[in-house]
Amino acid sequence: MSFGICVIGFLIAIGGLVYGAMLLHVTAHWIAVGAIVLLGLGLVKGVQSTRGKDPSQ
Repeated sequence: MSFGICVIGFLIAIGGLVYGAMLLHVTAHWIAVGAIVLLGLGLVKGVQSTRGKDPSQ
């Protein structure tokens, strides 16, 4: 799976969660905190799934 597909998928998921939080009247600063945390997790998982294995020595 490519890094771009992982990032796009996480962005769509974050968008849906932000929209749901807005419908539940969650305050904007908590929505921003959640989105930033999820974006960080998405980047970490995307890099982990796409990086090559290190050759053993």
